[in-house]
Amino acid sequence: MLSTIDDATLMKVAEALGEEEAIKLIENLKNLDETTDDEIANKTGIRLNSVRKILYKLYDHSLVSLRRTRDPKTGWFIFHWKLQPDQLEGFILSQKRRVLEKLDIRLEYEMKHDFYYCYTPGCRRIPFEEAVELVFKCPTCGKPLMHYENGKMIQALAKKVEQLKKELGE
Repeated sequence: MLSTIDDATLMKVAEALGEEEAIKLIENLKNLDETTDDEIANKTGIRLNSVRKILYKLYDHSLVSLRRTRDPKTGWFIFHWKLQPDQLEGFILSQKRRVLEKLDIRLEYEMKHDFYYCYTPGCRRIPFEEAVELVFKCPTCGKPLMHYENGKMIQALAKKVEQLKKELGE
């Protein structure tokens, strides 16, 4: 049903969304045309509420589709789930756009601020405006704050932003 590249990518996405249980669930779904959450729980050994939680997470990202029918005996709804691997590319593109947006914001912040740091592990970098208010003393350890060169950070962020823009065709 799926090519090996799509299969590997799908498994990575499943792992990111729901770890080991999501991988088991996807493995089960990809070999079937359509199935219910009960059948998945029985075949995989995953608790029903966990199966449903993962399915709804995948559904939120359009990676599975849902068809609802009513049980004639009980009147309850039965949910039939189907994998939609063709939606994988769109999901990955939207995730990349989200990451690009966050990286752009971070890059702009790094470029517009001057930082000070005490160089003690566990302490944070302090923007100049805050460092002035603290009289250039670290609020965590009390050591003097010294200028922190963030050029390498800016360079790394800019490189990643460029890479993502190229991948997205921007």
